[in-house]
Amino acid sequence: MPLSRRLLAGLAALALILAPLPSQALSIMDPFNIPTAMDGGTVKAGDSIAYADGERHRLDVYAPEARGTAAPVVFFIYGGGWSRGDRGDYQFVGRALAARGFVVVIADYRLVPEVRYPGFLEDSANALRWVQDNIANYGGDPNRLFLAGHSAGAYNAVMLALDPSFLRDYGVTLPIRGVAALSGPYDFYPFEYGEVQEAFGQAPNPQGTQPINLVTADTPPMYLATGTTDPIVRMQNTEHFAERLKASGVWVTTRYYEGFGHMEPVIAMGALWRWRMPVLDDMVAFFQMFGAFPSGVPYIAVAPEPPEGGTGMDSVVSELNAMFQPIE
Repeated sequence: MPLSRRLLAGLAALALILAPLPSQALSIMDPFNIPTAMDGGTVKAGDSIAYADGERHRLDVYAPEARGTAAPVVFFIYGGGWSRGDRGDYQFVGRALAARGFVVVIADYRLVPEVRYPGFLEDSANALRWVQDNIANYGGDPNRLFLAGHSAGAYNAVMLALDPSFLRDYGVTLPIRGVAALSGPYDFYPFEYGEVQEAFGQAPNPQGTQPINLVTADTPPMYLATGTTDPIVRMQNTEHFAERLKASGVWVTTRYYEGFGHMEPVIAMGALWRWRMPVLDDMVAFFQMFGAFPSGVPYIAVAPEPPEGGTGMDSVVSELNAMFQPIE
């Protein structure tokens, strides 16, 4: 059965299965994570692994089903305004990258109001220590590590690459080959909006929380992508950060996806919406530029065709975008 028909059939099945369940049992991200809406040829190699004490200190590992030599590693950090999010909602991202040959780690981290800056960054650094110590057991090469993230997760990923103190505090010595950041905020001081004030308002040095102020010549290469109509983090945030990176001699690849908003770039990494924009191909091509696959990319990308009649997901994506407050 063609992919588009399998996706539509899977969505219909999801509606039948979930309809009797109480609303609190559902996640708005569920349609992107049903089996027929995700990439095949992958396995969940690690499920709810503790990287520290506490319920929010757990991670999942995704890997190609067929594993031979050690694979490059992507540590993906999801967004949610630093106040919400769950690793299970981004299974489709883990499987998308695993289908392209990566071992992928997605870790939960503590959220506002339980913590504020820099607590969520410290958790991600702690999870990276787990990667350093353990990822070889899951088929990953710790010396080919890439960071990736979306929205607040893009901020977290970029900050881990810019401020060495976070990794140093947890004894992380892994080299970061590159960072792929989607729809990220990099220059949002002063803190004008509620979620941002909650997360950063108590920082003793607010200027030091801003990625744009921390760029040095040692910053790893970066891939920055955004929708041009993003109302949550305007694309000027990406433009200004890219200019600062270039001025410091840092390699930066930028992608501006015309007419798309805040959630679309990360959702388009999954099989259900990949026909909307080439974000996965663009990200993998960036990783390949910086040593992901020294012998060549093992999996050839196939450009998806739009499903017949669409997927019916536009309303879900609009609802997702409406959940967020502006960050800058």
